[in-house]
Amino acid sequence: MQKTGIEWATMTWNPVTGCLNNCQYCYARKIANRFESSLETFQKKMISSEYVGKNNECYQGEYHCPFPFGFEPTFYKERLIEPQHVKNPQRIFVCSMADLFGPWVPDEWIIYIFDACKASPQHKYMFLTKFPERYVELAKVRLLPKLDNFWYGQSISNGTAKAFFGQYHQFVSAEPLFGVVDPWGFDLVIIGAETGNRKDKIIPSEGTIGLTKYHSRCPVFMKDSLIPIIGESKMIRQLPEELLLPGEENV
Repeated sequence: MQKTGIEWATMTWNPVTGCLNNCQYCYARKIANRFESSLETFQKKMISSEYVGKNNECYQGEYHCPFPFGFEPTFYKERLIEPQHVKNPQRIFVCSMADLFGPWVPDEWIIYIFDACKASPQHKYMFLTKFPERYVELAKVRLLPKLDNFWYGQSISNGTAKAFFGQYHQFVSAEPLFGVVDPWGFDLVIIGAETGNRKDKIIPSEGTIGLTKYHSRCPVFMKDSLIPIIGESKMIRQLPEELLLPGEENV
């Protein structure tokens, strides 16, 4: 776990890394690719060892490589205990370097992570996916925790997003915002522009941002990437009361 510059979280935690979705604008893949030079050394060390389990389950032990399989989905069991080492309540973005609910992720990995979250109930856990139908599948078989400190997010860049059903805390991350997003039934909407220097980078208009805010019908948190577009005076940074940490308040 580590502190983060992501404005709506205080820490990130990555017991799973990697994704097969191959989004062109993915910041996580770019970060993983920076460590390619250390990958070959790591792989030589783990040859003929019991270092790696089935399905890219990774036990790092004395070796260290941030992304031992590049951006292939990888599970690090040893990281499951990390939330217990942080006593002060945090707002944790779970698997910022992965899509934990992608169809390629085994249910077993997800359940391990849910159990680790339950073992440290002082924190608020925020999950985010492009595959919200996985939430529904897990809920139907009673594997999706219905807890006050579990927040389930959907990532969408344009169009309509609908909460899957009630009694779960749900949010939308409209980042990068490519067109107007119309979210229905959510507790929070996060809006942000694409960052980085991608050749075909899309910058949302002030009108697109305004309409998304208008449609949100719930607290809106605008990321700093919107300041160059709409200006500081029009920024809104709200969080639901249930997501605030002790001593925090909306301004």
